[in-house]
Amino acid sequence: MSETNDRNFRKVRRGVVASNKMEKTVTVLLERAYQHGLYGKTVRTSNKVKAHDEMGCDIGDTVEIMETRPISKEKRWRVTKIVEKVK
Repeated sequence: MSETNDRNFRKVRRGVVASNKMEKTVTVLLERAYQHGLYGKTVRTSNKVKAHDEMGCDIGDTVEIMETRPISKEKRWRVTKIVEKVK
């Protein structure tokens, strides 16, 4: 029962695959836009994370990734589904 409760709190993010040159690993670009606290201007930031990929994603695919236990030195995410394939 506690295992299903723990999965509810895992972070889920949506991003674009930036690189798939490694075996079973993809680099996902996560972009975020928010309003500046004082000036109100929209600020865009991006972050690259490495995710475990069993599905065979291509560069440019939009994917959904979920936080998981550490798989390797830098991998803490895994691809849960491919939202949109690149055209």
